[in-house]
Amino acid sequence: MKKMFFTAIIGSLIFASCSSDDEPITETSNIEVPSNYTFERDGQSTVDFSGQTTRILMAEEILNSFTDFENTTVISLQAMYAHQEGDLDFSDPALNTSDKSVRSKTAASQDYFSANTTEAAAIRNLFDSYITGQINEVFPNKDVLAVAGSAGQLADGTKTRYVNGKGLVYNQMFAKSLIGALMADQMLNNYLSVSVLDDANKVADNDNGITEDGETFTTMEHNWDEAYGYLYGTSVNAANPNATIGSDDSFLNNYLGSVNADPDFSTIAADIFNAFKLGRAAIVAKDYAVRDAQAAIIRQKISEVIAIRSIYYLQQGKNRLANAEYGAAFQNLSEGYGFVSSLRFTRNQDTGSSFFSRSEVDGFTSALLADGPNGFWDLEPSTLDSIAEAIAAKFDFTVAQAASAN
Repeated sequence: MKKMFFTAIIGSLIFASCSSDDEPITETSNIEVPSNYTFERDGQSTVDFSGQTTRILMAEEILNSFTDFENTTVISLQAMYAHQEGDLDFSDPALNTSDKSVRSKTAASQDYFSANTTEAAAIRNLFDSYITGQINEVFPNKDVLAVAGSAGQLADGTKTRYVNGKGLVYNQMFAKSLIGALMADQMLNNYLSVSVLDDANKVADNDNGITEDGETFTTMEHNWDEAYGYLYGTSVNAANPNATIGSDDSFLNNYLGSVNADPDFSTIAADIFNAFKLGRAAIVAKDYAVRDAQAAIIRQKISEVIAIRSIYYLQQGKNRLANAEYGAAFQNLSEGYGFVSSLRFTRNQDTGSSFFSRSEVDGFTSALLADGPNGFWDLEPSTLDSIAEAIAAKFDFTVAQAASAN
């Protein structure tokens, strides 16, 4: 099943990348912008983000293994996260033969972490701790009822949530933190960065149409596509991903769909997709000022998605705590914790750095567990409100608007 899905995804990327001669085109100055994300050279597609598709599929299987109580061990889960080419870590043989891994690209952007390896290592170690915590704390207590201070299971409607002694749901913290540390960081602070797009001979090669060896694309084109792939890499219709937005993965694209469904943010998905198209078309037209303007739009909008979902889940958790719905509350609060961690990887175009410093993010996550010895069990509504207000203050939306998103 997994192999067929992986093959279908890659096939759809190749197919979707090929535009017909009569595809509608819009014009921006001297830039021709296709209606879909389709670009060709000499009749062949120049779009390729298969590496990003691979990492998203790996992340999906890692996430599923967090609650595979029969087969998962610390060793197996860490091996999936830090996959080595040829190791039989995944159910999909195509993933096993890949030289890609999730861990190697976690907190690994050029702009934020090339000179900050200490923080990068700390962030990767944090993900490792979620893995060991799930296996060593939660797995042994999966069949007992969780209470304050003791790991176990809690009911959430028809679902069962598995928490540690502080109410943390490790798989949700892992998944939502990865949205920032992998998808957003690589997109906003690596592949859309001038330091990457214009590195070495990339501008000259793009100006002269010099493609990578054996490929149809220039390196600059490919870098832009790699950023695109971290958002849309597993879309069923990769050339027109907003047609199925929110249904194609468990990571960034999923939550872009959730935010876009709110009337307060109903243009955000189109804004991001159009900026990706225009920026890619600008690279073809060798108009780097337009390219950089579109990168700025994407950085702002993706940062907003992360901030909106942070607030949404903190407020959902607050409401459910008030009703003593602990399973649902701790699920939401763990999602909120992960999104708050992802704030570190946002990008303020005006400053060139994150909207939130490492100390600010650490302050938020520490506060979520500081109201008492039992973490979420002791969490006060005022703490959640103060964090939500501090996040919203960096943007042009309110806590109420973010909290009403689907």
